[in-house]
Amino acid sequence: METLRETNFDFLGKKKVGKVRDIYEQPDRLILITTDRHSSFDRIIAHIPWKGQVLNQISAWWFEATKDIVPNHVLAVPDPNVTVGKKMKMVPVEAVMRGYLTGVTDTSIWTRYSKGERIFGDLTLPDGLKKNTKLPQPVFDPTTKEDTHDRAITTAQMVEEGLITKELFEKVRQTATKLFLRGQEIAAKKGLILVDTKYEFGTDESGQLVLIDEIHTPDSSRYWQTEGYEERMEKGEEPKSFDKEFLRLWFKENCDPYKDSTLPDAPSELVEELSRRYIQMYEQVTGEKFVPGEIPVIPRMERNLKQYAA
Repeated sequence: METLRETNFDFLGKKKVGKVRDIYEQPDRLILITTDRHSSFDRIIAHIPWKGQVLNQISAWWFEATKDIVPNHVLAVPDPNVTVGKKMKMVPVEAVMRGYLTGVTDTSIWTRYSKGERIFGDLTLPDGLKKNTKLPQPVFDPTTKEDTHDRAITTAQMVEEGLITKELFEKVRQTATKLFLRGQEIAAKKGLILVDTKYEFGTDESGQLVLIDEIHTPDSSRYWQTEGYEERMEKGEEPKSFDKEFLRLWFKENCDPYKDSTLPDAPSELVEELSRRYIQMYEQVTGEKFVPGEIPVIPRMERNLKQYAA
């Protein structure tokens, strides 16, 4: 099965390579190409058929469903894997929203709660809560947006360091909360729980806040299935989720993904299963049948992108 591993369109301008995206920079716009690269352990571990198309098209769907809350950067979606976005001045804050007491990383709200932290943003939690409990209200839990390593710091610290003005920070907080509540409301109608997510914002030439990057994709957000959530909570079981962990676990069991210079190829059945899960998420979120883009991919994209030659 063909996968989109990388692009080299020299007619689009200077290329920057991200974990999943190839980004071509032009004077007033960005050509964002979402590939099938799958990253974990700070490296690419596999290429998942149709993943790039799923992420790009889910984002496009959510941008359309939230444009009444905040303008977004989308100028066009000329190809299943491509979004053309208006270039913005980046707001150096990653707007993390949390709706449930969950997570396993050091910065997750459950890990911090387990270590005794009780104040999260405007919310103070009581003792004795169980993992995966719904929070009384969504928590805005921002980090810095930096090239090296994002940091979780307070509003006051962000303002003191000159990263953002108090007014713009408050605007980001209010907008992220509205987007998250809209996301939860729509997801609930699809049989899904939007557990947590992150947003990135920019400002346009007039200083207006604009939503950029991606929104509510299975890579930027945690989703659980509504069905069985209450029963699993009562039994102390984990909710049924969109789960990519099985691929990570295979690599951990078969190599040292942090140290080995070359990784083994992921088994084809695991790659195909993850591809199936991405497509299932697309169909559940959008309510639309997934239609794979025409292949071969590169010639198709080249035709669709000629109009954007730099």
